[in-house]
Amino acid sequence: MVKKIKVYKNFKINNSYKNSIILIGNFDGLHSGHQKLFKQAEKFKKKLNLKLGVITFDPIPKMFFDKKIKNYRLSNFDQKVSYFEKFNVDFLINKNFNKTFSKITYKKFIENILYKSLKIKYIFVSNNFRFGYKREGNVKLLKKFQKKYQYKLINPKPLIIKNKVISSTLIRKLLQNGELSSANKILKRNWSIEGNVEKGRMMGKKIGFPTCNIDIKNYVLAKTGVYAVKVNVKKNRKIYGGIANLGYRPTFNQKKLLLEVNLFNFSGNLYNKKLSVEFLKFIRGEKKFNGIDDLRNQIKRDLLIAKKVK
Repeated sequence: MVKKIKVYKNFKINNSYKNSIILIGNFDGLHSGHQKLFKQAEKFKKKLNLKLGVITFDPIPKMFFDKKIKNYRLSNFDQKVSYFEKFNVDFLINKNFNKTFSKITYKKFIENILYKSLKIKYIFVSNNFRFGYKREGNVKLLKKFQKKYQYKLINPKPLIIKNKVISSTLIRKLLQNGELSSANKILKRNWSIEGNVEKGRMMGKKIGFPTCNIDIKNYVLAKTGVYAVKVNVKKNRKIYGGIANLGYRPTFNQKKLLLEVNLFNFSGNLYNKKLSVEFLKFIRGEKKFNGIDDLRNQIKRDLLIAKKVK
């Protein structure tokens, strides 16, 4: 059974979590590069018998500084917590990234937060980690102050696959280009979206393919089109095969971005239920059809492909 993480929203943590190993970063998607970092930290935890914690930020700082950025995240908070739990993380500090916090200098972050509040023993960060006011803090400065503030910095080399540094940015680009299989390989799992089923215009039902409508909120916008998916109905923990359309439904002149999912071998009402939709295969791009009959015929062809995907 996976142990539940203790979640904090500030740096006032229980004394039992002080003097710990800490990983700091956004860890959006917790891809294979992040996983390399977590596996190494987990080894330290076992060897030194220390607690393992994570500091992450909400919103992601880039989204805070540029309010125009909307569809950006690879994972939501609940997904992130479940990923951390798999690596035996004991506690999480999910710090609200606001105007006040953004003005803390790198020296104050190290002295007041890492040293005085948390009493950190080991810090794990990626090579491109930046922190403090105007992002003046970096790995070099963390190394410089480690003796003075009694911590040890662990900064593993980045994971490189096929001459590319593995990053959340790379995965976002792959998803936006429709290269789902490559993105899933780097994630070491199927990329997924979680959301509640909303009431829509019932257009899918009218053409013979009822769908669950899910607002993707701040998730990264993968290439619009049709996907083979696997759907986990959270409440009853049942998993169904399915087909999904991510896009604007141009045949119906819609303007709102929506994820519509048709579940195979399912009947019932899923309104307001939480679903986790795993993306297995990109089938085709979104297009505008001449009419309902053309659309219906294309959906039948898409279904034949989706049902073969495991």
